[in-house]
Amino acid sequence: MNKSSSLLLLTIALGSLTAGCSDEAQNKAELEKYAANQAGQAKHKSMSAVEMAGHEGGRMEHSMSIPAESADSHQSGIDEIGRRADDLPAPLNRTQPQRVSVDLYTDERVAEMMPGVTYQYWTYNSKVPGPFIRARAGDQVEIHLNHGKPGTAGETHSEHTAAQHTADGHSAHSIDLHAVVGPGGGAPLMQVEQGEQKSFRFKATHPGIYVYHCASPHVPTHIANGMYGMILVEPEQGLDKVDREFYVMQGDFYTSGKYGDKGLQAFSKEKMLAETPEYFLFNGRVNSLSGERALKAKVGEKIRLFVGVGSHVASNFHIIGAIFDNLYQDGAIMNPPLKNVQTTVIAPGSAVMIEFTAEVPGKYLLVDHSLTRAIDKGALAELVIEGAAQPELYQQVGN
Repeated sequence: MNKSSSLLLLTIALGSLTAGCSDEAQNKAELEKYAANQAGQAKHKSMSAVEMAGHEGGRMEHSMSIPAESADSHQSGIDEIGRRADDLPAPLNRTQPQRVSVDLYTDERVAEMMPGVTYQYWTYNSKVPGPFIRARAGDQVEIHLNHGKPGTAGETHSEHTAAQHTADGHSAHSIDLHAVVGPGGGAPLMQVEQGEQKSFRFKATHPGIYVYHCASPHVPTHIANGMYGMILVEPEQGLDKVDREFYVMQGDFYTSGKYGDKGLQAFSKEKMLAETPEYFLFNGRVNSLSGERALKAKVGEKIRLFVGVGSHVASNFHIIGAIFDNLYQDGAIMNPPLKNVQTTVIAPGSAVMIEFTAEVPGKYLLVDHSLTRAIDKGALAELVIEGAAQPELYQQVGN
């Protein structure tokens, strides 16, 4: 490791120990200002054409926050924070390595954690988790990271001064990919401050399913606020064919109020240091993967799940009513899988690949089997299997 890389790694480590976000009271005022701006944005969106004409005729001038992605919100006027489980690239269908270019940006945005509860998430590309990155062994992977969404001068994020970013703890963002062989997983090369963009390239040499996350001071805070995702490095021969693939990440969130307390919730560094999260969530929010956003498949289809833990507490991942035909632990997809597994522990910063066949129709629950996390703190998702009944496998008898 060269001297500059060593110094930067040391700076990141020391910063994580000594620097942090401002305390909850200091954060609250900034969050409320942000929320007020988003409320104005929602009101502006809901205006009729006549109202808009009158608005423009009055020559009112104010800053508007433009959403980073088109709204598919679960509540009117509130940006959707959760990434859908089927939002991942298709399996690769090629035999030669190539250059894979990945465009990422960082975004701090207030979104709904559950009905009546909002929170300022820190994200890659405006969702939790960040984009699923897919490459092949031998590929040259080029990561481009922008601090803030490019080309959005009206974005509230861009209106913040450097001092405000520093006070809130996000003056810099970065990325550490566990699939990288090199110092800091790329983080020393990718520390981006407000308005900056940096890039680096690495060769994907080890097939596996890996986590990536922010590695800027205070590193645990950046991760706890939602800055994580996964990267798959497929083997040269590719993966076996399946009918459905899904992308799920569990994260723990540390709000100033208790689970379900209404209003805009500040981040609690005190709870994070005590490792006492209020929420355990799949893909960013309560019920992110339930109802119309549930995972869906049909009887007879082979399902592949990529499941990771982005933040600080291990998951005891289980699907009620299903047995994992193949479990590739710790991201090691080249190892022989475990067979017929009921529950698997996924360490923080790790991931697994699970394969099984949908055999009986109905609704299945994905949970953290430390069940208070599922029933009382949010770690619950749904898998809906459609198709004909299978009485030889499952039926009620007697009465």
